[in-house]
Amino acid sequence: MRRLLVSTVAAAAVLTGAPAVALAQAAPAAVAPAQSEDARLAAFFEEAFQQSIALSPEAMTSLGIRTDYGKLDDYTDAGAERAQALAERQLEQMKSQFDFNALNPQSQVSWRLFEHAVVEGRLQNRWRDWGYQFAANRNPTTGLPVFLINEHAVDSVSDAEAYVSRLKDSERVMGEIADELRERAGGGVISPSFVFAPSIANTRNVISGAPFDGGADNPVWADFQKKVGALDADQATKDRLLADGRAALTGQWKRGYEGVLAALTEVQQQADVMPDREGGVWRLPEGEAFYNARLQLSTTTDLTADQIHLIGLVEVDRIHDQMQAIMDQVGFTGTLQEFFTLLKTDPRFQYPNTPAGKEQYLGDARAFIAQVMAAAPRYFSDLPEAALEVRAVEPWREATASIAFYNAPAPDGSRPGIYYVNLSDMTQVLKPQIEGITYHEGAPGHHFQIAYAQEMRDLPSFRRFGGYGAYAEGWGLYAEQLGKEMGFYQDPYSDFGRLSTELWRAVRLVTDTGLHAKHWTREQAIEYFRANSLLSERDIVKEVERYITNPGQATSYKIGELKIRELRARAEAALGPRFDIRDFHAVVLGSGSVPLDVLETQVDAWIAAGGGAPAL
Repeated sequence: MRRLLVSTVAAAAVLTGAPAVALAQAAPAAVAPAQSEDARLAAFFEEAFQQSIALSPEAMTSLGIRTDYGKLDDYTDAGAERAQALAERQLEQMKSQFDFNALNPQSQVSWRLFEHAVVEGRLQNRWRDWGYQFAANRNPTTGLPVFLINEHAVDSVSDAEAYVSRLKDSERVMGEIADELRERAGGGVISPSFVFAPSIANTRNVISGAPFDGGADNPVWADFQKKVGALDADQATKDRLLADGRAALTGQWKRGYEGVLAALTEVQQQADVMPDREGGVWRLPEGEAFYNARLQLSTTTDLTADQIHLIGLVEVDRIHDQMQAIMDQVGFTGTLQEFFTLLKTDPRFQYPNTPAGKEQYLGDARAFIAQVMAAAPRYFSDLPEAALEVRAVEPWREATASIAFYNAPAPDGSRPGIYYVNLSDMTQVLKPQIEGITYHEGAPGHHFQIAYAQEMRDLPSFRRFGGYGAYAEGWGLYAEQLGKEMGFYQDPYSDFGRLSTELWRAVRLVTDTGLHAKHWTREQAIEYFRANSLLSERDIVKEVERYITNPGQATSYKIGELKIRELRARAEAALGPRFDIRDFHAVVLGSGSVPLDVLETQVDAWIAAGGGAPAL
């Protein structure tokens, strides 16, 4: 649901979508013999991290580093293979040059996570060509404009020249994307037909408007003009930069995007005569094995599709029972499905489908975050320093953007954490759900975990900036329920909305596994969603199409949340009156984003030590 922390501890992958194995690639720096084994290993990790992000100019930009500022990443299979080979050598060096038994517990965790990243990278690379480049909620052609607008700062003439250089380099990147699209199609991996129309429309949006035609300024062109205009430079220099930017946009940038459009059109013709491609990945060559790998990567567990499906069914029934209690509270005597219909159709529960309605949504979300911030010290011993903003998704990428997602802040404070919401059609936005979604994507959810992890200077950089979807999304879903403990959801309809967003994640377990393991059709999945959840019709379709094109990822939320709740219940039972919610949260958040088995080990160790403020 956001750009960061999808399913890997590799910082380059987290920040740019680059291969997951770009974490561990440098020989360790020479160190003095007097250093402890922990200090030596810490230096090794930092050297490795710096070397890894050197492979990703975009990752360096995201971290506020202006090395290779005019370059873009390598998006080819060769780049992924090169990163994996370096990671394998780095892992061998770590094992040969350091004594695991001489390390303190935290360093041993880092060792295990470092090794896990390489192992995970092998699995990701094994199945790299099975992934859909263009998905219902992912379009590689819109990522580059967002990156330039949000992350490429222009504080000098050389920064502006680097911006132009990246505009030019986009032709290479788009060529790599187009080549990969054709190659995967040649191997039988073709996105479902429903992906192409919105992907083509959004890609065309990137080369629409001035300076490409007579319309309003294209967002990238507007951004570049604004940044150049703010420079402390003479007018002649600014005029030169603007001329160079215009030439790059109408030249290399446009040619690159036109090349992707041509490839999309070609592959679309293949998809249009293959309607069965709208089903799960079991239809692909080795599709069952691919899906099993995706479940492993998404949940960091060995749970099977059948087990996850059953967990989902049990959770759906449990949440339905809790919903019935709220229906009784408000005096509704109809069925659950009739209550869903009421909430979807009654004007009380919708915002106006106008600019003012969108602004009202954003204002409400900001108010929910403000009340969390006021109450947070009672539940957290430490909070992130980074600011958090709420923004609407830009219109030019609404068609392929998720319902809501989070972008991490820049480590140097130059960019806040951003909670994005897709407000393309306010008739499909339900007021009772806004509070829970805000706690998930903003505070105390992703911002309290992701931004906070970045600020933990004692952790190796690869842990501060990397992560695992099951942990991060599990925390986000846990945060929705935590909002109730903090005294929120005072309106019973909003509390029902909280349950509806939890139900949404439980339904995901059923529909994702149904589609990819039990051979459900797209229509079957949509109907199950419609019968069992509160989502609007638009969001139901977007969700099911997301699961079809991003197999396994949607299972991470509920599996992660259930593990965090299990560990909290264990701690409360074991510690009794010694249990302090602030200390528990410090343990859960204090190691950064980790696989669920590592999180369990950390919490169990804290319980065994008798609780209290953890020594992090």
